[in-house]
Amino acid sequence: MPIDDVHAQTLIHRAVVVLVYDRDGKVFLQKRSPAKSRFPGRWDLSATGHVTAGEASEDAAVRELHEELGLRVPRLRFLARAEPGPATGWEFVSIYSAGVVAEAPRPNPEEVDGGYFVDRAEMGCMVENFRELLTPALVHFWEQDLIFGSHAPD
Repeated sequence: MPIDDVHAQTLIHRAVVVLVYDRDGKVFLQKRSPAKSRFPGRWDLSATGHVTAGEASEDAAVRELHEELGLRVPRLRFLARAEPGPATGWEFVSIYSAGVVAEAPRPNPEEVDGGYFVDRAEMGCMVENFRELLTPALVHFWEQDLIFGSHAPD
């Protein structure tokens, strides 16, 4: 079923999030393309996407990381699984960390409208003062302390 139909009918489905960090422990935020049907132009976590039928979540995470940011990493670390609900767009979300990346992300303009690395204080300010510019999932995972919590690289 096309993903826009899945979202329109609020059907439960699977998605992935991959967190990418720099050497300073900052996490990369992507600005969603204005062409996206959901939350166009909003800030989102590093790489996100849907799991296709028959695809393993980790394979989808590897695919999305490369499609959106042009990155390949030796391995992803599974962090957590989020249950479906309004904050996740009715998605079972598997969250992975790519850890610290040596090369700079290369946002794919068909998917992402740029991005930059932020630290905990900057993200806290964004959530507190500019929530309407962020995706609900970013806010949700921030509030669950999954971005800079014990899962973040040292």
